[in-house]
Amino acid sequence: MSLPSLAVAPSPAASAPAPVSRLRGFGPNHYAAVMGTAMLATAGSGLPQHVGGLRGLCTALWALAALALLAVLVARGAHWAHHRDQARAHLRSPAVAPFYGCLAMAFLALSAATQRVGPDVLGHGAALRLAAVLFAIGAVLAVVVAAGIPVLMIVHARARFADVSPVWLLPLVAPMVAASVGPGLVAELPAGQARETLVYACLALFGTSLLAVLVVLPLVGARLLTGGGWPTRLAPSLFLVLGPLGQSTTATGAIAEAARGVLPDGTAEGLRVFSIVYGVPVMGFALLWLLIAAALVARALAQGLRPSSTWWAFTFPVGTCVTGPTQLAAHTGLAAYRWLAAAVYVFLLFAWCAAAFGAVRELGARPAAAA
Repeated sequence: MSLPSLAVAPSPAASAPAPVSRLRGFGPNHYAAVMGTAMLATAGSGLPQHVGGLRGLCTALWALAALALLAVLVARGAHWAHHRDQARAHLRSPAVAPFYGCLAMAFLALSAATQRVGPDVLGHGAALRLAAVLFAIGAVLAVVVAAGIPVLMIVHARARFADVSPVWLLPLVAPMVAASVGPGLVAELPAGQARETLVYACLALFGTSLLAVLVVLPLVGARLLTGGGWPTRLAPSLFLVLGPLGQSTTATGAIAEAARGVLPDGTAEGLRVFSIVYGVPVMGFALLWLLIAAALVARALAQGLRPSSTWWAFTFPVGTCVTGPTQLAAHTGLAAYRWLAAAVYVFLLFAWCAAAFGAVRELGARPAAAA
């Protein structure tokens, strides 16, 4: 997902050669590529159906996501070191600051993928230790961005209704991603208080994110319906609304699964029932929004929308519409959810390829533009 241009004070970097110019514009949105690639591995490895070769593909995607995270971390560190004025301008922008949620979710998405396919390469023990470290970093960052970015926007951004965007959901949904990833590590902890604490912590993260999203989501809907249309280049961001919907369904199912044998039987059964009662209608709305967003993106394509890094918005949020039905299939036993997960995963594969093509196309065009 690309960033809008920001007006910042001139600096010596303005006359720098093309590679420095590219670094100057390297924002936190680039973590979305890590999220989308890791999600493709996680969603594919968790499908109820067995598909030959899919496990190997997911392992390769996990490795690619790990390399991508390292590369983006290095580039972002260099950005802060050499272009601090631009980095500070990003934090003051209501259009850019929310992308810091992608930093937390990149760690969390890679943790989830490591839990799924990491043992094939690293062995069970090493993979789970790595996943735990990634989860711990991501969970802390998720809480920091969920609280810190809204504060920065309130104090510095002076945002208007015209600035409202689905991008604002990114820092708020980060704790929900943590809530869905943490349950996979519960069984690795000592029995007793440690496991119970993690289950309840994930439930708290679920509630934290859900209530925060419920504050912002009506603003996004109102802006879409009454704001006089949506800029063509921002059409892919409409898919970001799927993130909290599919991820919350994933989280409730994962928490309910982790609670079995850890929490009292009545509590665990209540969480299982809640995961179904909550997940079924929410996934219904997610599918409705998927149709609305797809129709508006199709309209944007007819108006000239071309592949770019903004198309990473199609990947991670759509992936949550694979992991959500996968959890519902496990708890309801309905074949319909298994086939829904498989169908959306096929769409996700095409979306990832399109996003990757757009990102490469955009990078290839920048040197010419900067020259």
